Amino acid sequence: MTSAPSGLRGRVKCVVWDLDGTIWDGVLLEDDHVAINDDVVAAIRELDKVGILHSISSKNDHDLAMARLEKADLAEYFLCPQINWNPKSDSIRHIASSLNIGIDAFAFVDDQDFELAEVGYALPEVLRVRADEVADAVRCPEFRPRFVTSESRERRQMYLASAARDDAEHGYAGPNEEFLATLGMRMRISRAGPDDLQRAEELTVRTNQLNSTGRTFGFADLEELRTSPSHLVLLASLEDRFGSYGKIGLALVQEGEPAWTLRLLLMSCRVVSRGVGTVLLNHVMRLAREAGVGLRAEFVPTGRNRIMYLTFMMAGFREVTEADGATVLESALEHIQPPPSYLTVEAG
Repeated sequence: MTSAPSGLRGRVKCVVWDLDGTIWDGVLLEDDHVAINDDVVAAIRELDKVGILHSISSKNDHDLAMARLEKADLAEYFLCPQINWNPKSDSIRHIASSLNIGIDAFAFVDDQDFELAEVGYALPEVLRVRADEVADAVRCPEFRPRFVTSESRERRQMYLASAARDDAEHGYAGPNEEFLATLGMRMRISRAGPDDLQRAEELTVRTNQLNSTGRTFGFADLEELRTSPSHLVLLASLEDRFGSYGKIGLALVQEGEPAWTLRLLLMSCRVVSRGVGTVLLNHVMRLAREAGVGLRAEFVPTGRNRIMYLTFMMAGFREVTEADGATVLESALEHIQPPPSYLTVEAG
């Protein structure tokens, strides 16, 4: 790998690939029979199986390049491919925005030192990999998530379903709430079981924007909390007529008197546009009120999670104190919002 920032295990969520001299040998505009690089294809398929997404940034003829990928049965692996003559850093920014993934979760693979340097200068958070070092690079910790969950294996399909939803939304002429009502969304909120903890850990590692504290919890930590009589570990999953979003929300609650404490609340950024981001919070608020206690929540600013602070404020929380580096918020539980009319919630 080229010089690049070090990171946590499994931090790479998406790999952006060059085409000429990388996915295939040679230059497509000079030879439309370029040979596919089997080692690169093997790496793409291996990473896909563990939930790492793929895209393309290539200076090339779009239609010709896509036809070559289709012929090689590879086109389906690449989300939001950017095949144009723009700087590759611009293409990566566009991909990140389209997929709603942070720039620091990207890796970029190219055979040209100039292109690697351009991306490194413009986007220093991106991990850069030379094309001839791919086989070794994909075995590095940044590309190896600790667990491979059912959501990991289906991640690409979930993004493809999301793209289909977006296409349907763009083609809908009415108000957004009317469109959401056509989706038939169903959320299930339940206590985490032993088989859920790998995904729960993954959520704490992968979710940044809609994360109330930025804290990560390992499998052992979550199992201890799950089996504790004084804690709740709640998971939320979502599906609609296009398919499943998987498990997209996590709440860690410490029970007690006179108030419970919400130690962590997070929602996957994939559901931001679905209007369901506050449902899990309101469910916890409702549980606390039914138990006859108040509810406090810890918030730690991370530089990327201000939207969670605003979510608490809009739900009626107010700052009351500071403790262990966290801002402690509290709700009087007087005005708990019901789920939106277009969403069915099942709690168990």
